[in-house]
Amino acid sequence: MKIPNRLFDFIDLMAANHPLDNAVNSKIEGKWVGLSTQEVKEKGNCFSAGLLELGVKAGDKIAIISSTNRTEWVLADFGLSQIGAINVPIYPTISSEDYAYILNHSESKFCFLSDKEIFDKVSSISGQCENLKGVYSFDSIEGCNNFEKLLLNKPSNDQLKEIETRKEAIHKEELATIIYTSGTTGRPKGVMLSHENIVSNVIASQERLPLDYGEAKALSFLPLCHIYERMLLYLYFYSGTRIYFAESLETIGENLNEVHPSVMTAVPRLLEKLYDKIYAKGETLTGIKRKLFYWAVDIGLRYEPYGQNGWWYEVQLKLARKLIFSKWKEALGGNLDLIASGSAALQPRLARVFTAAGMTVAEGYGLTETSPVISVNDMRNKKMRIGTVGPVISHVEVKIAEDGEILCKGPNVMMGYYKDDIKTKEVIKDGFFHTGDIGHIDTDGFLKITDRKKEMFKTSGGKYIAPQVIENAMKQSLFIDQIMVIGEGQKFPAALIQPNFETIENWAKKSNIQLPENSEWHTNKQIQTKVFEEVNVINERFGQWEKIKEIRLTPDVWTVEGGHLTPTMKLKRRSIREKYKSLFQAIYDL
Repeated sequence: MKIPNRLFDFIDLMAANHPLDNAVNSKIEGKWVGLSTQEVKEKGNCFSAGLLELGVKAGDKIAIISSTNRTEWVLADFGLSQIGAINVPIYPTISSEDYAYILNHSESKFCFLSDKEIFDKVSSISGQCENLKGVYSFDSIEGCNNFEKLLLNKPSNDQLKEIETRKEAIHKEELATIIYTSGTTGRPKGVMLSHENIVSNVIASQERLPLDYGEAKALSFLPLCHIYERMLLYLYFYSGTRIYFAESLETIGENLNEVHPSVMTAVPRLLEKLYDKIYAKGETLTGIKRKLFYWAVDIGLRYEPYGQNGWWYEVQLKLARKLIFSKWKEALGGNLDLIASGSAALQPRLARVFTAAGMTVAEGYGLTETSPVISVNDMRNKKMRIGTVGPVISHVEVKIAEDGEILCKGPNVMMGYYKDDIKTKEVIKDGFFHTGDIGHIDTDGFLKITDRKKEMFKTSGGKYIAPQVIENAMKQSLFIDQIMVIGEGQKFPAALIQPNFETIENWAKKSNIQLPENSEWHTNKQIQTKVFEEVNVINERFGQWEKIKEIRLTPDVWTVEGGHLTPTMKLKRRSIREKYKSLFQAIYDL
């Protein structure tokens, strides 16, 4: 099969060589509706022709904002890329002010959006966007042009010739997309990725993901505006995998049991929640069932691949899978064999227990600027080591700087930041991209991430604190839902904690403790004491200077919408500290 060079090549090659009857599927009015590979190609051509009629030229920027992953996103992306237009995906949850900034900074000519809520946000700032010529919606919205209008007319012969001419003129080194980072600090930066950046990453990543051509199904729900899920979308086309778009995060359980996928992507936060739900169900069991459940969990938490625990462990694991873990797998659709985890650090216990249950968690590492994958685990050929992010992928070079920073070089490294040569030169030096992450490569070539360079801080005593390491360990307690370690320039490290409300309720019932109203939980002494007991158990793993000395509980759930988390579920540290400034000041008597 011909090797793809540009993003639209993936669909063209699939249509020519291995077409699927239902390549892309969305749930519409309660029913799964699929498009064949050929239909995706034809509708993409219709969209391209519609853009030509609107006067879209090669190099024009087109924004896409969608609350959920859906078939229209694929059609828009394919249709605009093959005529040389530049896809500018925008996170739906950011503010209207950031919408305006990105639309203006990218000089987007048209905006395609999913629903009325986003339409209202865009409408509120559209007057500030001089370059914006039109807005189209995937849903039918009064007062908004409809996306379907651009798909109604079959392209004329002249338009098809124009589309082919434009496709032939597009080289792999050319800009394909500008992805604005979610911005944990300051204004988002526009990451420029070429066709080659992403295509090379797809081909190298496919070597690490065992997918049976024409047989595999994938459930997609991480945002397509992020390069992680989007790269995997192209990979699914490349590997002949049927794609099903989940309706929402809330319906993942239902969708898993409807689709029965063999693969899905996840961020650690989702795996944490899945594990906590399964564990909470175990808490409700009694007698022999309860003992068997905890026995199986203990087996899972000790899991090492390739029979490293010996024959007796393997015998127990086989029994645990038959009696307990098979039910876990059934609850997640029954066929889920592979979970690709990325975007943030994964707790090793989650990789162990899910993999032990027959659902291999392949943790990988990368950034938007690296298209995104730099390294990833693979159960085949001894390329899996829990606690690492796997060996570096083909054609990518990684070296560790003197201060421990991970540097990356290869065809996956971005073209640069849009309209910002200064910031580009700050991170790309001597051909190497400076990731800002701290890590090391062990003797067998496995990459391990230890922290974010920018997030490490010193206490007033001059001791370095790596907050992510501590946070990841602390989140092993079921009582801790989210945690942020603080203490830069202070005498000791402390933590702001969002407790797990469900776990606390269960604990209170068992302990016959009368809880106050939810709004007062964060100030309740009994709850504070219990959570701090959990912290102190995990504190024992750390040096004296690293131990959390004080905590404060926060009253609300940390969410993307609330400004606590980025769209990829990472902590927005500056925002969290500002929101809970009074708690910070109380800890350090400021």
